[in-house]
Amino acid sequence: MQSRTHTCGELRIGDTGKQVQLSGWLENLRVVSANLGFAVLRDFYGTTQIVVENEDMMNQFKTITKESTITVKGIVRERSSKNPKQPTGEIEVVPDSVTVLGRCRYANLPFEINHSREADEQARLKYRYLDLRNPEVKKNIILRCQVVAALRQSMTEHGFMEITTPILTASSPEGARDYLVPARKHPGEFYALPQAPQQFKQLLMTAGFDRYFQIAPCFRDEDARGDRSPGEFYQLDMEMAFATQEDVFEVLEDVLPPIFAKYGTYNRASSAPFMRIPYLEAMEKYGSDKPDLRIDLTVQDVTAVLMDCGFGPFASTIEKKDENGEVIGTEESKVVIKAVVVSGFEGTRKFIDKTLADVEVQAGSKPYWFRMDENGELVGGISKFAAPLKDKLVETLGLKPGDFVGVAAGKKTAAQKTAGVLVKTLGAAVPGHMDKEQYAFCWIVDFPMYEIGEESGELEFCHNPFSMPSGGLDTLLAAERGEIDPLSITADQYDLVCNGVELSSGAVRNHDPEIMVKAFEMVRLGEEDVKKKFPAMYNAFCYGAPPHAGIAPGVDRMVMLLAGEDSIREIIAFPMNKNAQDVMMGAPSEVTAHQLEELHIQVTGVEEEKSE
Repeated sequence: MQSRTHTCGELRIGDTGKQVQLSGWLENLRVVSANLGFAVLRDFYGTTQIVVENEDMMNQFKTITKESTITVKGIVRERSSKNPKQPTGEIEVVPDSVTVLGRCRYANLPFEINHSREADEQARLKYRYLDLRNPEVKKNIILRCQVVAALRQSMTEHGFMEITTPILTASSPEGARDYLVPARKHPGEFYALPQAPQQFKQLLMTAGFDRYFQIAPCFRDEDARGDRSPGEFYQLDMEMAFATQEDVFEVLEDVLPPIFAKYGTYNRASSAPFMRIPYLEAMEKYGSDKPDLRIDLTVQDVTAVLMDCGFGPFASTIEKKDENGEVIGTEESKVVIKAVVVSGFEGTRKFIDKTLADVEVQAGSKPYWFRMDENGELVGGISKFAAPLKDKLVETLGLKPGDFVGVAAGKKTAAQKTAGVLVKTLGAAVPGHMDKEQYAFCWIVDFPMYEIGEESGELEFCHNPFSMPSGGLDTLLAAERGEIDPLSITADQYDLVCNGVELSSGAVRNHDPEIMVKAFEMVRLGEEDVKKKFPAMYNAFCYGAPPHAGIAPGVDRMVMLLAGEDSIREIIAFPMNKNAQDVMMGAPSEVTAHQLEELHIQVTGVEEEKSE
């Protein structure tokens, strides 16, 4: 016999008089008297009110703990007091019988189901199966299912073939720590969980597949943050043979906007073509390679105006002192000064102090400020240093009464970063500077191929060693001959950004072994290093690889944006906590000595580490 004739979200006024059977969780029981009460029955689809009108049935319901699963048989009737906010708010069910299918053994729950989002996160994660009963939590998981299905359909319609790639593979240097899996039959050797299917999808192109995609699981042993889940995440992985950057852009600009417009919190999304911003321009104009184009604030350079204003952190020269503290000369400090002008500013001093304190925490560098009052005078903050230069500042920044100016100073990258945080924070906090109700996409292009490593002080890959250098082999040879600065070499690499969130990095791939080896030689690695680090790719490319390009937007970040959530954990069915622990399942956990013995593994130093 079926356990239900209808769901709890299905019955309407037209079902009045029907004999029905509903199954779900007892959400609540409100007792009015000995022979009158109202129960709420909830399942995946919604809720239905059950009205109890006799003492015997009331006694039965009183014995049932909340969140027990039950079956109710009864008659549908029209409610005398309707609830227009509920889809089933015009009807109620008068029960003939109630049967307990699965009893909740606990009278006190860890949290109220319908208010679980207000509970401590650790409790929510430990009892995630209860948390997911909350319709507000559940809807994000439903949204994720809908988005993944829409992505699959759209990619298939664009001629892409879904191919799964291995989970157990070889460790490779791809930028993050690997999760390692011991190989029982090969003592002392390990598999690695893939950080991304990068090499496999390029090998598929070499094998002759033209358009590949996959909703791919990726595993990286890295720290959590709001838009990044520790441990594992999923991405819309794609690759195209005989393709250029333009081909990749065309596909995603066709696939994503309809999905964002249909499923997003906001019903507006950028249409093709998305704005394209070179990396260096993004850093200068927005202070970030992940600009939020919903904000109208930009960064301006005021180094020439303020470097000699007398304010110490802005100084273009610094004093050199001997071991006794005596001044023995000066040297250039290479300070860069950036300004962010906010028009129509009416914030209080308390607001300014709190906002700039938040900026300092995020940027790791102290911001400064001044503003122009209604009389056109510079006041507040560092105004005593800025005021003598008012005319130059007005000319450079276009200042007018009511303008607030946030200022960042330091080495170029630090000043840009702080200015970028000023843009993001002030743009969101000051009314009139953020058109929030939309999804604003852009491409960041022309990334540097190389950079100087902070620790090594030597040339290193800036991003992905698999990217094709712009200009190919000729550019690398010119750098080798000293004709151009290696730091001036750009890569055919691009990022997709939406509302200040990096959805993905992609690139035209380096498919030529000769170019690949030369690119690695620039960072003091040779052909043997390439063969050792990427044996399959190097060997495959020696058999004639097609030019190919791809990208992999993060599904989790995408759904987070669509749901309007600040934390990625809200759109994952069973997320880990910030420390990469599954507190519900108790993972990671210790294993038996026998298991370790089978794997030829000996654990040492654990007790010492735990006690620290």
